[in-house]
Amino acid sequence: MTSGYQVFKLAWLSVLPLTIDAIHIYVGVLCLIAALLLFRLKLSSLWALLPGLLFSMAMEYFDLRDGFGWLASAKDIVNTNAIPLLFVLLARWDLIRS
Repeated sequence: MTSGYQVFKLAWLSVLPLTIDAIHIYVGVLCLIAALLLFRLKLSSLWALLPGLLFSMAMEYFDLRDGFGWLASAKDIVNTNAIPLLFVLLARWDLIRS
């Protein structure tokens, strides 16, 4: 049986010309941008990473519930949060002006 969440994901995958890994990367960057704009945070703030982390963990909760493995979920969490973490660390080191 396929859950509504998996049907939702498959519908987006059928429309977007991206792999699931690429979608995770885009979602992470969008969460970072949303956090910066909505909460008026600096790019160097570690708090800017929290929405992406929470969102990725929520997505993976549903994947785990639907029978996907832990290894795939860990990879998806890393894919979602690696680029935002890199941006925040670069900003904290003053390599990117925030």
